Amino acid sequence: MDVALFTQEGLVMILRWIHFFAGVAWIGHLYYFNFVQGAFLAEVDAPVKNVALAKLAPKALWWFRWGAMFTFLSGVSMLAIAGKDLGADFMKTPYGIYISIGALLGTLMFLNVWLIIWPKQKVIVASALSVINGGQANPEAAKLGPQALLASRTNVMFSMPMLFFMGACRHLSLNIPENFSAGLVMGVITLLILLLELNAIKGKLGPLTTVRGVIHCGLGLLVVLYGLVEVLV
Repeated sequence: MDVALFTQEGLVMILRWIHFFAGVAWIGHLYYFNFVQGAFLAEVDAPVKNVALAKLAPKALWWFRWGAMFTFLSGVSMLAIAGKDLGADFMKTPYGIYISIGALLGTLMFLNVWLIIWPKQKVIVASALSVINGGQANPEAAKLGPQALLASRTNVMFSMPMLFFMGACRHLSLNIPENFSAGLVMGVITLLILLLELNAIKGKLGPLTTVRGVIHCGLGLLVVLYGLVEVLV
């Protein structure tokens, strides 16, 4: 008896299921932190805030960071299989172009989680735990909070075009001429995204300060990136 799940197609299906499950856990918690928890912590007094940071945040951060890890690993695995199957024609397909943009955004989001947000949140959580146990707050925590917030808000902004291009790779057509330059398309888009990532590392919140602002920026980035694809291809 042939079982479809035990073929390469089945392997890709399993990887896609992991990608969906882990991605929902990751992005769901990203939106929870930015749309719900942040507003809550801004409205409560210091003791309640410290308890939430010390007791609630670690549980949410566990799902957040490991959701990001398994989303990334499953995505890389699927991308490797697709690259092997399509070979040199990979970037000559709508799938290749759209998924490359989505993967670039997703990879930067993953790196922001593990290299910026989580390391800084560990210090913040430890500081809150110290306070509720009768100790002193870590003075570094106050400095690290805005830095973690900037990376987190950048991830929210990136998530909107990322989700669009992930869906577009299988469900949106693209007219690709014979002589188009994939290097030009990806070069211009990568430069723009990296400039925004540089702001996430060393810049300021600016319009990302508010939830409304970050949603508007995310939608604006989606329109700009898709517009660049249509113009450059």
